[in-house]
Amino acid sequence: MVRFEPGRRSRTLAAMLGSLRRSNPCAAFIRRIHPKRGARAHSARAHVDAAPMGISSLGSDIWRHGWQLLMAVMSIAAQAATPSAFGQYQPTPLYSERLSRSLYVPMRDGVRLAVRISQPALHGAVAPGRFPVIWQHAITSDEGGPSSAAEAGYRAVPSLTEYGYVVVQVARRGNGQSFGIRRGYNDRTEDDDSYEMTEWLASQPWSNGTVGIYGCSNTGDAAMHALNARPPHLKAVFAGCFSWSKFDAFHRGGIYAQWGVGIARSVEQDMVLPPVDGDESRTLLRQAAEEHQASTNLPELWKGMPYRDSFSPLVASRFWYESSISSFAQKLRESGTALYIQGGWHDELRDQGLITWLNYPRAHLLIGPWAHCLNPGFELLQEMHRFFDTYLKGLPTGLQAEPPIHYFLQQPGGGGEWRTAQHWPLDTQARKRWYLADLQLQVSAPSVASSVGFDVNASARCPSSGPYGGIGPYMQPCHPDHEGASFSGAPLEAPLTVIGHPILQLYVQVSTPDAHLFAYLEDVAPDGSVQVVTEGRLRVSMRAQHTAPWALPDIPWHRGWAEDELRSDADETVPLSFDLMPTAYVFGAGHRLALTITGYDYRESAPRADQVSIRVHSTPGQASMLELPLALNIGHAGLSEPSQ
Repeated sequence: MVRFEPGRRSRTLAAMLGSLRRSNPCAAFIRRIHPKRGARAHSARAHVDAAPMGISSLGSDIWRHGWQLLMAVMSIAAQAATPSAFGQYQPTPLYSERLSRSLYVPMRDGVRLAVRISQPALHGAVAPGRFPVIWQHAITSDEGGPSSAAEAGYRAVPSLTEYGYVVVQVARRGNGQSFGIRRGYNDRTEDDDSYEMTEWLASQPWSNGTVGIYGCSNTGDAAMHALNARPPHLKAVFAGCFSWSKFDAFHRGGIYAQWGVGIARSVEQDMVLPPVDGDESRTLLRQAAEEHQASTNLPELWKGMPYRDSFSPLVASRFWYESSISSFAQKLRESGTALYIQGGWHDELRDQGLITWLNYPRAHLLIGPWAHCLNPGFELLQEMHRFFDTYLKGLPTGLQAEPPIHYFLQQPGGGGEWRTAQHWPLDTQARKRWYLADLQLQVSAPSVASSVGFDVNASARCPSSGPYGGIGPYMQPCHPDHEGASFSGAPLEAPLTVIGHPILQLYVQVSTPDAHLFAYLEDVAPDGSVQVVTEGRLRVSMRAQHTAPWALPDIPWHRGWAEDELRSDADETVPLSFDLMPTAYVFGAGHRLALTITGYDYRESAPRADQVSIRVHSTPGQASMLELPLALNIGHAGLSEPSQ
């Protein structure tokens, strides 16, 4: 334990402080931990343990900040000698231990939220000083679990206490160990809670007033809603696999065909959670669990809002708008908070992160060859650590000098390499059309009319669970053998690199006033094996197009209001235009492009019960076509130099 004494040691530290404040790269960091006298970021931060009598005003500051100053010097020295690059960042740990405790924190309306605080420690005691805080607005206040060294990600964030962070888990109201009733899902009440909790964390005696938040999936949504709340002390947000627009995420194309329905737990399930400290009898835990049972039934909430402008009596709100950060786009852009967006090419929400980046262009963006909130083979925790060191500690990690976008360019069989970009969509690309004709994809427009029909089979199932399993958020699209209609092209003479959103233009005839339509872009290998590259969907009656109220790539947008519904007659051919989810993929030479169209997907949450027949038409005057975004002048290797 380092002890700070009056007299000579205080003067020595004062000299060190003056030197470090005048130097770079230390200056920004030292100014954070030792602001000019009289300056305080928040009134609650003015409470500091008094220094011993006889120490000067400057000496009092040194007494207060001495341990933190020493850790700052050690941190800067360790970081200066640490290689820092994309996904590679391992400074020397400053603390060998972590101590955790839990408590209840009352909100403005008296609802108590369960909070677990993990702090840096040495020799069995909490380390003195003030530290930046990173927190997660989670389902429970549990700390998380270990991850393998090669795949450390969100669950391993509490280990950042080793580097001088306080890491906090907060159970959202109506969830986990917290009290209250969950009204909806990422609603305005939770936004207000995130504001209040951020400011509470900033005011604690172990906090230096600089706060970051992180999360993935529903906690990624919660992190983005904290950004939307704009608490003054929130300086950095790392969010993965979240939704920009809840309607476009959960009712993509007007179809309730998303695995995510939200949280629903019984009293018994809540009672197995570890209670908050001091509640060993689990009395408070049971009271909280019983309160939760009055929460809104989320599957019923989603099903009861078929249109983007639907009003839900369950929450007395047009809830798609209330729960979507897209509704507050301008407010987000004005926040100035640092943002890092993470996604995966095999995640159902991958387009949402890219659209968020278009509307928050100062953000960093990372999208890998992963499913929902996974990062196999990539040191995600190191990248998160680098981000927080940059924006919470002011350390020169090199992150701000890099291109803002890192994406993985996939190749058949699971290979590929990392690429960088300054913009999305990429600056250098062209769109090329393939036309549908007699179960073929061809580069020339059809000269004669053709049509292909099929009956929808709502009992079709995926023949394999895919590389990530077949349940929950890991459900993947698959090629439905002998279902729907498949169109394939000729073998490619050279590799073809597709980066961005494919767009599908179809002319269809359906036997019922409405139908669901799904499309899958596929890679057919020379041995005949089929790999789904990306997919899209659209409810036929929701085909009307509008201009989106936020920035989008050059893709069709369907407003999806009740008044936009267009029912069709059985003998009517109607045009459909919709995008497929974005991808970055190289089709190899000798492989064939394929497009499969069906009227059912095994992941649907509410499939149609009626018998439907669908016919796809393509004529010289009304040609059904697939338009692909091709990266130019890069061959099969990618657009930019590989990330190092």
